[in-house]
Amino acid sequence: MDSHENLKPTGIKPPSKLPALSAIGRGLSELSAADNNSRAMPSSVVPTKHKVSGLPEPAQKLPRKATLERTADPKSKVPAAPGSRTIGAPKATTAAGVRNGTYSSSVSAASTRQTRANSNSSFANSYSHGPRTTRPQTSMAHSRSQSHQTPATRPRTAMDNDDSDPPSLSKRKAWDTKGRLEDMEALYTELKQQMESTSTERENMKENVESYKAKSMSATLASISYSLHELVITRYITQQKSLKLTITLATAVHELDAMRVQLSTKVDSYRSELEDTRLKLTQSEVALDAAKKTHAFELKDLQRQSEHELKDLQFQHERETMRLKQDAERKSDELQRKLDAQTSDLKREYEQKHAEMKRELEAELEKERQLRIREISDMKTETELHRQNAGVDLERKEREMKELKRENEQLQADLERKTTLEKNLRDKLSEASANIMSLESSNSAMKAKINFLESDSQAQSSAFGELQKQMQEAIDAAEEAKAKLRAEETLRRKLHNQVQELKGNIRVFCRVRPPSETEVPQAAEIAYPDAGKDSKEVVIQGPQQKSAMGTITQSTSPFTFDRVFGPGSQNAEVFDEISQLVQSALDGYNVCIFCYGQTGSGKTYTMSSVDGMIPRAVRQIYETAQGLEEKGWRYKMEGQFVEVYNENLNDLLGRAEELDKKKLEIRHDPVKKQTTITDVTTVALDSPERVQEMLASASRNRSVAATMANSRSSRSHSVFILKLKGENSITGERSEGTLNLVDLAGSERLSHSGATGDRLKETQNINRSLSCLGDVIGALGSGKEGAHVPYRNSKLTYLLQYSLGGNSKTLMFVMISPLQPHLHETLTSLKFATKVHNTHIGTAKRQAKVKD
Repeated sequence: MDSHENLKPTGIKPPSKLPALSAIGRGLSELSAADNNSRAMPSSVVPTKHKVSGLPEPAQKLPRKATLERTADPKSKVPAAPGSRTIGAPKATTAAGVRNGTYSSSVSAASTRQTRANSNSSFANSYSHGPRTTRPQTSMAHSRSQSHQTPATRPRTAMDNDDSDPPSLSKRKAWDTKGRLEDMEALYTELKQQMESTSTERENMKENVESYKAKSMSATLASISYSLHELVITRYITQQKSLKLTITLATAVHELDAMRVQLSTKVDSYRSELEDTRLKLTQSEVALDAAKKTHAFELKDLQRQSEHELKDLQFQHERETMRLKQDAERKSDELQRKLDAQTSDLKREYEQKHAEMKRELEAELEKERQLRIREISDMKTETELHRQNAGVDLERKEREMKELKRENEQLQADLERKTTLEKNLRDKLSEASANIMSLESSNSAMKAKINFLESDSQAQSSAFGELQKQMQEAIDAAEEAKAKLRAEETLRRKLHNQVQELKGNIRVFCRVRPPSETEVPQAAEIAYPDAGKDSKEVVIQGPQQKSAMGTITQSTSPFTFDRVFGPGSQNAEVFDEISQLVQSALDGYNVCIFCYGQTGSGKTYTMSSVDGMIPRAVRQIYETAQGLEEKGWRYKMEGQFVEVYNENLNDLLGRAEELDKKKLEIRHDPVKKQTTITDVTTVALDSPERVQEMLASASRNRSVAATMANSRSSRSHSVFILKLKGENSITGERSEGTLNLVDLAGSERLSHSGATGDRLKETQNINRSLSCLGDVIGALGSGKEGAHVPYRNSKLTYLLQYSLGGNSKTLMFVMISPLQPHLHETLTSLKFATKVHNTHIGTAKRQAKVKD
């Protein structure tokens, strides 16, 4: 107040005493040389309409700007220093500005805070420590050479004031200094209240962070306690919990930084309002030069005091934020150390428990081993008893087998005797035919002689009568021989059927394809104990395995079938075994021959190659049918070729564009035990060459694709249906036989074939239909009368219903691969074939009748 005593009384109330800076923790600083420059005239010329009459007008010159005015000028944005964190940059800049003791650096830092806050969205950058940013260039750092950013143009009104200014400032007269000071005090009081409210919010936020930390800590400890029962993943869960806690702490710090940015924004807005007020006061002081000279120092002291208080508050706020962040980091480190210690304790406890459990398990294992040794001893004793009983049963079975063999040999002898008799009769018939031809020629010659010698002697007439008698006897002998041949043919068919029934109406042959040159190193160990003309056994050697006791064992899987063909067998040798079944089809029986096995095992080669079963069967049928013509038989042959693809029937002999569009249906005749397919292409087979054309056409239409298991894998089941209709014009007998030759698609594992997309769907349908075939075989082999047989579960089994259900002579070829990588599929195929081999179905019925 002493500085105002020598002033003239102007009627203006002296400025009020604002709270000293000591209340916040800092005192007023002395005026610097730069502050003394603030007494110079302002840089802008005030319009004359704001001038008060009677006051001297200041000189119109451009003096040096005051420090406060220079600091209010906007500066160019200071680029953020490179680093991994961007949140730390604004704090370093603000703190530097406060320590410098100038308002300009604080304003410069505030001007760049909004720009830098835009890069604070990264969570990783908001928590990790980065390098300190460089000190921003401010007016006190003498960075006057840098380009200034053009400030935003202030909106102008008639009084050169913003319309959004408070009413207390915009409505007062320029000479109302007292009112303006009261407004300044009100603004300062409001600013102080807002700063106190901000401090209270900051304390509440700090308490919330501490509470959240405590809750997170208790949840983490509870999770660690629960993890004692999960010994294998304890460390992983602990690390996850630690990471979650770190994220929580970093999130809290990030929220505090966001609040700090909001508070800084509010302070900047208040500072901007305060700066606007200062500019308005400066313009008023130009109009009131005398009042400005009187109260300039007091007003500037008041402004500096307010600015220093704001700086102190901001500095305290940032220092408190930094302290909270450091506390959070310190507590996070302590928590991490505690978690590491608990993890080490859990690990030691786990190792101790593991050692104890290992000792207990070793003791239990020793007890179990002793128990197993005793059980093995008991099982050996029991096995010995079973072996003795089995020996007795085996002897009984051998006796029965010998009796059956004797019966079979007797039937074979009868068959051979009948065959010899048939051959003799054929020879006699040929001789009689020759005699007849000779007699006919002699008869013609005699007739000629009779014409010339008709009127000769009675002796010639007697000779002619004798010749006619001999000729008639020869004709009668020939007719008798033909009748005997027909009877012998009927007997042959009967005996042939009996022999086939003794061999079994369902038989299983096994064929092993030879390995190629590149596959020889991968060949599996396959033995043929009874290798020879009639091999029936095959033994598969499994891989060597090391037991828990250290002994090396190798599993052996023996299998027995009706016939086994090794890798060196040819198609001709295989067909010799099935030719008798083809003869049964000519005799009027239903015959079904199908190939089963994994993909790439040679099924299609066996059935449909140039010298495969289908061409050879048709060739035999033609040759036999021609031989039966002299016995009065005439045969008509028709062929059909279909495939079962994805549980749909396709006509392989139809047009390629209609392959999957034409709907085929299966119809069964329960009276005749015959199966027909509607709307299927039927081809008359009048020569073996026609069969080759049909096979080529079907091969083009059949669905094949490349898989990892086979470059040309069949993706469908193909069925060749050959219908044989025979009629004897002499005896009136008729027969209807059917020969079904089935090439099944290969069974395969998805892991081995690598099928995807359409190949995957095909593989699933193939395996499903083969599984249904196994279910049908199992139901037929159960031996229960009236038991349900699931033929309808698959189109394949429904099509072959009468070929599998006892009204047919069935032969199954199981094709196996000789390679070690395919050993699992080989054993699966052989087990299924054994299941079929042990199945007994009913007796096949001949489809024949005598013509009325």
